[in-house]
Amino acid sequence: MARNKHPEETVNRILEAATRLFIEKGYEHTSIQDIISNLGGLSKGAIYHHFKSKEDILEAVTDKMTEESNKILEKIRDREDLTGKEKMKMIFKESVGRSDMDDLFAVGPDLSNNPRLLFSTFRDTVDNVAPFYIRPIIEQGIADGTIQTDYPAALSELVTLAANIWINPMVFNNTMEEYCRKLMVFKQMMEGFGLDIVDDELIERMRELAAVYLETKNKQ
Repeated sequence: MARNKHPEETVNRILEAATRLFIEKGYEHTSIQDIISNLGGLSKGAIYHHFKSKEDILEAVTDKMTEESNKILEKIRDREDLTGKEKMKMIFKESVGRSDMDDLFAVGPDLSNNPRLLFSTFRDTVDNVAPFYIRPIIEQGIADGTIQTDYPAALSELVTLAANIWINPMVFNNTMEEYCRKLMVFKQMMEGFGLDIVDDELIERMRELAAVYLETKNKQ
């Protein structure tokens, strides 16, 4: 059998086709055969050479979409013209403000029915986002006087888990009304730590993304 000389190109073709189908049909209603049919001649074997399952493909699609998010986090973290508190506000605003977030929420599966993906989200939050992006900003805020806490590591985990898990509409089967209540509690919690960074504009954008996800889910 001839060796595939362009494995990266093949993977990108699979992910592009899968992303399009996940958005158009929804993750639950997209089959491996649907993806194959949109690959212009690639075989089922070519897919399974790179991915073990449809869930693996979704994880790769999500990873690819969140690469840009990590770049944004890094860029904000390393700025020298902002206080720690200003960086925290900018991170939230930029993270949900990107246009591709609509696609991400349209693709997003019900994580309560996908424990592997839910655990992957949890581990990335605790092992990557909180310690490498949020904690350094909180520590800077402590140093410049804009954030008050004696426990930067714990606070960074709490804030990130609340943002990425607790108010993530893909994790809990909340109605829009229930989701909006969570947003208000999250806002109050942040203000309790002196982080009055969740404004009306941010809340409205988060509602928009939740609506995108709920609309897609209701069609399935």
